[in-house]
Amino acid sequence: MDEEYDVIVLGTGLTECILSGLLSKEGKKVLHMDRNDYYGGESASLNLTQLYRKFRPGQEPPAELGRDRDYAVDLVPKFIIASGELTQILVHTDVTRYLEFKQIAGSFVYRDGKISKVPSTEMEAVRSPLMGIFEKRRAKKFFEFLQGWKDEDPTTHQGINLDRDSMKTVYEKFGLEPGTQDFIGHAMALYLDDDYITKPARPTYNRIVLYTSSMARYGKSPYIYPLYGLGELPQSFARLSAIYGGTYMLDKPIDEIVTDEQGKFVGVRSGSETVKAKQVIGDPSYFGAGKQVEGKLRVVEESKVIRAICVLKHPIPETEDSDSCQIIIPQNQVGRRNDIYIAMVSSTHNVCAKGIHIAIVSTIVETDKPELEILPGLKLLGQIHDKFVSISPVYTPTAPGVDDNIFITQSYDATSHFETVVEDVQDVWKRVTGSDLVLKKQELEVQE
Repeated sequence: MDEEYDVIVLGTGLTECILSGLLSKEGKKVLHMDRNDYYGGESASLNLTQLYRKFRPGQEPPAELGRDRDYAVDLVPKFIIASGELTQILVHTDVTRYLEFKQIAGSFVYRDGKISKVPSTEMEAVRSPLMGIFEKRRAKKFFEFLQGWKDEDPTTHQGINLDRDSMKTVYEKFGLEPGTQDFIGHAMALYLDDDYITKPARPTYNRIVLYTSSMARYGKSPYIYPLYGLGELPQSFARLSAIYGGTYMLDKPIDEIVTDEQGKFVGVRSGSETVKAKQVIGDPSYFGAGKQVEGKLRVVEESKVIRAICVLKHPIPETEDSDSCQIIIPQNQVGRRNDIYIAMVSSTHNVCAKGIHIAIVSTIVETDKPELEILPGLKLLGQIHDKFVSISPVYTPTAPGVDDNIFITQSYDATSHFETVVEDVQDVWKRVTGSDLVLKKQELEVQE
């Protein structure tokens, strides 16, 4: 380990693996290390043995759940937005050659005690049970306005300035009811809370257009998902890095981040060996995870996310027997500040045995009784065969890293998709390289 590298990457979560793949492709000499003996870190997919070892140490998985190798259970439940930023990175890097994708069958929203499909066009809005007849007309006009908007043509603006007017102003212009605002803001624009309403409307407009264009791309839902679980994503980017000369070391304890007198990064120590590099990138667990290390606090806890992995022997009721789906419970529907998400996949995606469905319920923790907070989500699942609950801190770095060459990624948040992960990748990339990440646009093939 006496070679010197351009960059050492610590942790094999998706964010770190995308960065190591992209940096290797750019000709950087990259060493990638992980304390675990498997890829993925917090974003891994586990087989049954690994799942029980993590949540129920010393307990064997029950034989009735089937073969160990039939399972790849995600620790972090997220779907890929078909026209989103992660798809662009997958295509730009050609990592798609290692992966197969399948559509997620349905996108649903919880309202007034019922689960309904999220409408994504003016035609679907007209048929949706989410709205009464007059509200449908107003929603139809709203969707027509969005689809007809052209920046360069003021006649399409209807007196609205997306960069200046708030989303509240836009909703009021079309007279949309709070319940309609709920599904537009949370199930289409995919906001976790209602803070967006008082901010300029442009980002919300962009998010709704992303949702509707992703929906139009493959038809059933705006989401796609890799066969064999999300853990395939970091592994595929690790392959990309290896092709371009990246070196990988799993099962390697990281004992110290070595810095010089000025506090600048020098290298990483594992046991008695120290490996040197110009820069280090890593997830928060390698930098104190919210605690001071040698008098320095490098990451702080921003919030906590609770996730309940539920094993079901049936599809989720009221989801049209979908083999996979997302259900969003907007916070207003259950008297919370943050939404509750349900992500469900099944054997169709090669992540569990036949006849089994895996549903993950998650939200941002707001009280000292987090398990009670996800109850509205758990109640929608029908009979739960087994349940594994985790509460994970969400860490944010305290410094950009430009001064000491220590670049720390963010923890995976409670959102149901990868857009915030890609934002973090772009942000770290710019700080590490000094330039923007530029991607080419191409198409991605997906199974029905």
